[in-house]
Amino acid sequence: MKVELVTSLKRRATQIIKELNRDNEPVLITQHGKPAAYLVDVKSFEYLGKRTELLEGLARGEAAIQDGRVVSHGEAKKRLSRWLK
Repeated sequence: MKVELVTSLKRRATQIIKELNRDNEPVLITQHGKPAAYLVDVKSFEYLGKRTELLEGLARGEAAIQDGRVVSHGEAKKRLSRWLK
């Protein structure tokens, strides 16, 4: 992973973003020698958001199963058919 100082980002933002889009590799931005932020390309950021949504949905489903909040296949089809009309 590439590491850049926050001052470098200020001075070379255009070049750093160009390299980021070319390499698709996150850039760790440091400030006073400590990690401050990650810079990622748009495609990677959107992918991570979609992946997080999917994982959260799976976790909600698992919790529903553990809590007994389930319905039969037939009941699910009946409920969904109302939405599709």
